Amino acid sequence: MKSNKANVKVMTPKADARMAPDAAISPATPIAPLVKQMLENLGEDIGRDGLLRTPERVERALRFLTSGYAMDVKQVVNGALFEVKYDEMVIMKDIEFFSMCEHHMLPFFGKVHVAYIPRDRVIGLSKLPRLVDVFARRLQIQERMTQQIAQTIQELIDPVGVGVICEARHFCMMMRGVEKQHSGAVTSAMLGAFRNRKETRDEFLALVRAPNHI
Repeated sequence: MKSNKANVKVMTPKADARMAPDAAISPATPIAPLVKQMLENLGEDIGRDGLLRTPERVERALRFLTSGYAMDVKQVVNGALFEVKYDEMVIMKDIEFFSMCEHHMLPFFGKVHVAYIPRDRVIGLSKLPRLVDVFARRLQIQERMTQQIAQTIQELIDPVGVGVICEARHFCMMMRGVEKQHSGAVTSAMLGAFRNRKETRDEFLALVRAPNHI
């Protein structure tokens, strides 16, 4: 009797210059003195108790929030590519992310939904949120981040198609400017079958909108 089990083989990702990390922010130049100067320029008393260690805290926070620059996609994936005979849609919904707008350095946050149709290999599910973090933990705009996630998955496993939807709320709109607290932004990147086939896009959108029953 023929087995219905999928034939799984670990794949080694090929070196690809397009997936090389951006230049890392060098830790050699301290940020804390610049934060201290900024606080002084804003008229704050940097000698008061609440601000004594604020410059160092801000530096640590900024280095964490921009740590995506130093992340290597190949190291993040860590070989978790598998050859599998599976040709249906793979979806991971509601991947939470936090990023910083490159225009005002204020946070934007929300959820990313990722889908792809494998050609002959898949990526370990736990790696998809990590890939989102690679691009979210940078100074970003939502449109670019959405496209980067989709293109990286395309380059890693060469699927039939990739779809990424990002839903976010931006503090640069909520706290300043138009000051609209309930407005959100939705961006999408559709590659391959998700761009060329309406029924594939529709299936993706329907599954994203469906309530979770896990």
